[in-house]
Amino acid sequence: MQRRTALIATVTASAVWTLGAQATTDLAGQARRGGVLLIRHASTEPGLGDPPGFTLGQCQTQRNLSDAGRAQARAMGAWFERHGLQPQSVLSSQWCRCLDTARLALGRVEPWPALNSTFAGQGQAERQLGELRARLTRLPAGALEVWVTHQVIMTALTDTYPAMGEGFLISRQGRLLARGMMAPDA
Repeated sequence: MQRRTALIATVTASAVWTLGAQATTDLAGQARRGGVLLIRHASTEPGLGDPPGFTLGQCQTQRNLSDAGRAQARAMGAWFERHGLQPQSVLSSQWCRCLDTARLALGRVEPWPALNSTFAGQGQAERQLGELRARLTRLPAGALEVWVTHQVIMTALTDTYPAMGEGFLISRQGRLLARGMMAPDA
C-alpha cells in the first residue's frame, strides 16, 4: 500500500511539474500577442498580511521579500529576457514586496495605487478594480503591460488564486488567457 501511495504521489508530482512547464511556455507565447501580465509578488518572509504598525512607504514595517523571493524576482527578469518580452509599462502596488519584485525583475517600475492590496478591508476594492478594468479596456491591441500586485487583486480580477511569483496573462476584456510560474527554475 505504501509503495502504491508513493507511486501515485510521484506520478501526480510529475504531471503537475509538466503542466507547470507547459503553462509557462504558453504564458510566454500568449504574452507576445499582448495583454496584461499580472504577477503576484515573489516569495516573502513568513506571515499573512503585514505586521501590526504597517505603514505604506516604510519597508521596515512590512512583510518583505525573503532571500528566496529576491532570487525568484531576479529569475523572473531572466524569464523575460529568455522569451524576448519587453513590456511597454511596468506598474506595481506601492507595497515594498511588489516594488522590489518589479525592480529586481525588470529594473523599472511605476507605483500605481490601484494595484495596492485590499486584504482585510484595506484600500477601496471597488474603486481600485474599476480603475484596473478601465485601463485594461484602453490597452492598445498587441501591447504588453506588467502589473505586479497581490493575491487578493489577482483573484478579484480573475476568480483564480495565484501562488507567489505566479503570472496570469489577461486580455483587454479581463479574460484569463494563460498562467504560469514566472521563475519556474528558481
